[in-house]
Amino acid sequence: MNDRRTAFVLITPLMAALALAFLLPLGLTLWRAVANPEFRDAMPRAAHLLRAWDGTGLPPEPVFAALATELPGAQAAQTLGAVTRRLNEERSGMRSLLLATARAAPGMEAPYAAGFATLDPAWADPATWRFLRRAASPMTAAWLLRAVDLAQDDAGRVIAAEALFRPMLLRTLSIAATVTLICLLLGYPLAWHLTRMRPEHARIVRALILVPFWSSILVRSAAWIALLQRDGAVNAALVGSGLLDAPAQLLFTRGAVLLAMVQVLLPFMVLPLAAVMGRIEPRLMLAATGLGAGPVALFLRVFLPLSLPGVAAGCAIVFTVAAGFYVTPALIGGARDQMVGSFVVFFTNQTINWGMAAALSALLLALVGLVALLSRNALRRIAA
Repeated sequence: MNDRRTAFVLITPLMAALALAFLLPLGLTLWRAVANPEFRDAMPRAAHLLRAWDGTGLPPEPVFAALATELPGAQAAQTLGAVTRRLNEERSGMRSLLLATARAAPGMEAPYAAGFATLDPAWADPATWRFLRRAASPMTAAWLLRAVDLAQDDAGRVIAAEALFRPMLLRTLSIAATVTLICLLLGYPLAWHLTRMRPEHARIVRALILVPFWSSILVRSAAWIALLQRDGAVNAALVGSGLLDAPAQLLFTRGAVLLAMVQVLLPFMVLPLAAVMGRIEPRLMLAATGLGAGPVALFLRVFLPLSLPGVAAGCAIVFTVAAGFYVTPALIGGARDQMVGSFVVFFTNQTINWGMAAALSALLLALVGLVALLSRNALRRIAA
């Protein structure tokens, strides 16, 4: 019992650090993807009345009165800007409509419904009020739907939207899968040779494999830019050897992105493979050889199945890290090679749309988790 208490005390700081550094930010990101607090916090009474409205026709007079009262207050409290920015991202024209109404509301008198309709015909359109009713909800599916190129119409039905994010998500998964496959093809034989070297030689090779970790991804990406540009070392070597008549466009291409990402991620494939291969009992190989197994059968029926845990671990690590890459595609790739990370940074730093950035992050997390789960199940069936 004392040993269990001691173990619990020892791992408590680690669990607390894990919760603060990983689980809490992850939970906040997932919540940001569905949170919808702007309208409700700025105009709580109007939001409450809109949620109680059944959405048929125009809302009752108390809704108009609450909005006429709270719009100027939100403008004075400087919370209306966040509301208009949030609503305008989903429905164009809401910013100008709410700002104009906030300026005119202090001069309005009951009945407010007639004054709103006189101010702007949009207030006489039930679709405007149904949109505000959805905006008054504490949670929204708008960002998650937009992340897969869907949206809600005026009646709340899910419809197709402009194809923007779905091709980008497919491109991200495609690049990550290609990088994973290349790393596996290069890393598997390298890990095999690593486990068969003399210990002193293996230590040197491991150190060389870890060389990419000695510098940041930004520095390595900058180095690839210097190497792959039209007057860089790679083009100079190709032209000098006669393989090319003139410098080729190597930078800002899909091939450049794959090359740079493989160089960064190859150690993540080699090290798990080498760790698993190093634990394969050599006597099993000798026994299979003694039973008449040839080189091909020896590899396919003995060595490969025993090394599959390393394959699964390496592929999972490489695919997960590759899917979240931002710096390398942004610096080396062209406009058609940008991945999810670039869009997340765009919505975070430029448009300040935290909901869209969180939705893309959550969707990428779900897709990577699904791919990892499917790969794990497939490897289990193969091993069985």
